[in-house]
Amino acid sequence: MRRPQDVISRPRKPTDATVTDKAPPAAGPVDTVGVEQAEAALVEHYPRLVRLAYLVLPPHLGRNRRVLTAHSLVQRALPRGRGGRPQRSGPGASGVPLPRGGEGQDAPGEASTRERAHTFVRRQVLRQALAAEPPLLRGRWPSRAQLPPLLPQVWGLRLFPRSGGADELALDQRLAALSGAGRAAYVLRGLEQLDDPALREILVAAGVTEPDAALAEADTVPPSPLLESAEFDPCSLQARPTDLMRRRQHTRAALAALAALVVCGVLLATSGQDAAQRGNPAADLALDPGQLTRVAPAAWRTADRADFSAWPARGNLTEDQGLLRRALADWAAPGEAARVSATPGTPTGPAMGPPQLLYAGELDGARIVLLHDGLRLVRYAEPIAGDDGRGTALDLARVDAATEATANAVVLARTDSEVRYLTAPWADQVSVRDLLDPAAAPRTLARDTAGVTAPVAASSMARDCRTWDAMEVRDSSGTRTLTDLGELVPARLTAGPAESPADLRTASDRAGWARTACTLPTLRSRGVRSVNSWTYATQTLPDAGGTARWLCTRAETWRGPGSRVFAQFQSPVVGRGLPGAIAARAEDSAACGAKRPEVLAGVLWKSKTQKWYLLAAGNDRLTSLSASGGVNGSAQGNLLALPAHQGDQAALSGKLADGTRVNLLR
Repeated sequence: MRRPQDVISRPRKPTDATVTDKAPPAAGPVDTVGVEQAEAALVEHYPRLVRLAYLVLPPHLGRNRRVLTAHSLVQRALPRGRGGRPQRSGPGASGVPLPRGGEGQDAPGEASTRERAHTFVRRQVLRQALAAEPPLLRGRWPSRAQLPPLLPQVWGLRLFPRSGGADELALDQRLAALSGAGRAAYVLRGLEQLDDPALREILVAAGVTEPDAALAEADTVPPSPLLESAEFDPCSLQARPTDLMRRRQHTRAALAALAALVVCGVLLATSGQDAAQRGNPAADLALDPGQLTRVAPAAWRTADRADFSAWPARGNLTEDQGLLRRALADWAAPGEAARVSATPGTPTGPAMGPPQLLYAGELDGARIVLLHDGLRLVRYAEPIAGDDGRGTALDLARVDAATEATANAVVLARTDSEVRYLTAPWADQVSVRDLLDPAAAPRTLARDTAGVTAPVAASSMARDCRTWDAMEVRDSSGTRTLTDLGELVPARLTAGPAESPADLRTASDRAGWARTACTLPTLRSRGVRSVNSWTYATQTLPDAGGTARWLCTRAETWRGPGSRVFAQFQSPVVGRGLPGAIAARAEDSAACGAKRPEVLAGVLWKSKTQKWYLLAAGNDRLTSLSASGGVNGSAQGNLLALPAHQGDQAALSGKLADGTRVNLLR
């Protein structure tokens, strides 16, 4: 465990006992105290530790400041880090609890641990209290203990211990005349009943460079039992109000300053927006519907790139200047009633210049405008019935680096149960296929002259997973399978090895997706561009259990980061769309992708004979697998099956032909 960072202090006077800014020598077993033991000691001895801090803190802080600072120092005395158990040797090192010493008694190991914890916390409190001793100097950065505490804070009240008599006042004055180290020696001697050798060791550990001088200073004040009196108890407090007239003046001044700041901010914001709109020609063009880019209907046939930039302007409202102007204005500065959504990593600001018009028309009770600025797709929708309480909607999605394979459709309209798409101009035929029924034939999906489809079930929004309707778009280069994941652009579904995913073609591809589709709702609203699922291994199960399939599913996003990977174990069970078991998962990982196609996962499996096995599989690049921990064993090749027990946990690893280690997907 790391030792808590030492608080740095400066010398008080050249002749006084001083506190060093160097780390003290190692304190042996004290440094092996864990956070939990230190917290227990702090809670148990809290009143005494706060009294110690209050007495050692410099009197020039004032009683209210000393009270709050004392509590703050004690509450900050825990060691750094979150580890609750120290690394140590000797009894109890194995983590097994030490035996009790008898009813109502602590074992010797527990008692020593509690003493070490108390010693550690006391040393931390003392070190911080001594660091507050030097006065603040110009040009020198103050230590944390010299500044007012952040916590605890009390507003509108002054707190101080109960007042004592003349004897307590005289003792307080004598302590104020000592240096911080001298006060520390006197207080430790009086409160903790320590002898000089123990005092000297504690002072050195707290950073005092001249402990003998501190002890000599402490000898100048006679011992007194008044250190235990209420005069020096910062846990038994009295409260009085602060200066009420001054507080009222400060409150009025703060309110006036806040009002002036708000007014200035509003003026600057509005003037800045007006200036930007007046002085930015590109912004002016972006708001002019007459400057919208419009692609010819047949331009996609000869375009160098088959992406959204080749889509023509379609719909029955492409000449409605009022609608287009409202859409551009809402994009540039959405109104209060506008509902704006964007996929992760998509900027929501206005276009840098005139965008491209893809669609403008009426659909399902709304006027819809679809725009493209080279980086993003933007869909604007307003109700036809006027102000029906819904307001306008603005949806943005990042689509940079789109290709013909990923620019096949856009969601134009959506309800809780259905979606309607605008298909690419090169789409020759569009159909719907239930992914959960790989043997079923696709159903033709009707489209109007603008390329808008009939409603398709929004399977990703369904509460159960009884069907999963995906759209198939066929063109001259093949058939793409697309599915809605709650965003503007549907995700492309593929199958095949990580290095070369391809569109779904075979019965085996569709059979794998039949038991994978019900996992797709976990990918909703993540900006997913494509999802590839491939069978990386098949395994003959023990006890004549049949053949299982291991699949890796990888979802990649338009923005690059944010990928999600999970490995599935699909046992040979019968059931429509029954999903496989998720054996492992990872986020923002290159595993199971073109850069790092290796994948390894494992599960505990129960056979028909009620026996448990540890099953593991990697892709064909792995030449050996091994397990350790709760189950031990190894095998050559990319498959592993070992006898196990219910609840066993094991660490899995594999090796490539060149000896490179491959760890479990996580």
